[in-house]
Amino acid sequence: MRRVLIAGGSGQIGSALIASAPSEYEIYAPDSRRLDIKDSGSVANAFAEFMPELVINAAAYTAVDKAETERELAFAINAAGAGHLARACQVAQTPLIHLSTDFVFDGTKASAYREDDEPNPLNVYGESKLEGERQIIDAGTPYLILRVSWVFSSVGTNFVKTMLNLAARDTLRVVDDQRGTPCAAADIAATLWACAKTFETNRVGALMHFSSIPPTTRFGFANAIFEAAEALGIVSRVPQLQRVSTDRYPTAARRPLNTLLDSSRLQQSVAFEPPDWRISLHHVLRRIAGLPSMEP
Repeated sequence: MRRVLIAGGSGQIGSALIASAPSEYEIYAPDSRRLDIKDSGSVANAFAEFMPELVINAAAYTAVDKAETERELAFAINAAGAGHLARACQVAQTPLIHLSTDFVFDGTKASAYREDDEPNPLNVYGESKLEGERQIIDAGTPYLILRVSWVFSSVGTNFVKTMLNLAARDTLRVVDDQRGTPCAAADIAATLWACAKTFETNRVGALMHFSSIPPTTRFGFANAIFEAAEALGIVSRVPQLQRVSTDRYPTAARRPLNTLLDSSRLQQSVAFEPPDWRISLHHVLRRIAGLPSMEP
């Protein structure tokens, strides 16, 4: 069995990775008390204890607005933490798979972002994730950096659960000029396991984009959430959604208006077919409501 160390196993993607791990992998996913990626010593101890043959970093500071006032912590996890893992992987000659974000871009491009487009983050969160990418690349270990967007699942904090928590309101303002694609953590996890197999024969450095279909806006995503939740009987009433522009909905952190990601490179590398997030949304809503799974 191949030993896989997962950092951030309690998060959205980490939980999905553990739940869907193929039988040929032995998983070690210690909590943050046993693996604190902010601490290089803690990382070294985890490597010495488990001797991983693959590392997947799903640990991240993702509080986008709070990061504006918690810059040091965001960089400690997203940048320095990624660097600690990468350098430990380089010493052990262990490949690293790392999750990054669409927020490394400024959103001014009219079409979907490709991997060779110049990053220009608008907020501290994006800056910290971009620095994490750079530290991994500079470490010299075989790596795959996979950028994802608008992650949702039945665990953790995400847009789907936020919308459900606000379902009792009469009206709800949602921005309608931020474009992207929601990505289910389970779909990302399945793709990561497919990518892991490529490391068995192709230990290189790669940067790729994960994307689902079809593109939408935050408003469109919210509308789909409430329509599906109402159809499943998860909510008894649906608030009236009001479209609002980003400039009329101020937040602590600036948001890019376009974070569509072009996943062509991923499709060519692992025969990836972009999943339909609307189907994945139904599966996630059923899990949140405790309904029987309809997944194959």
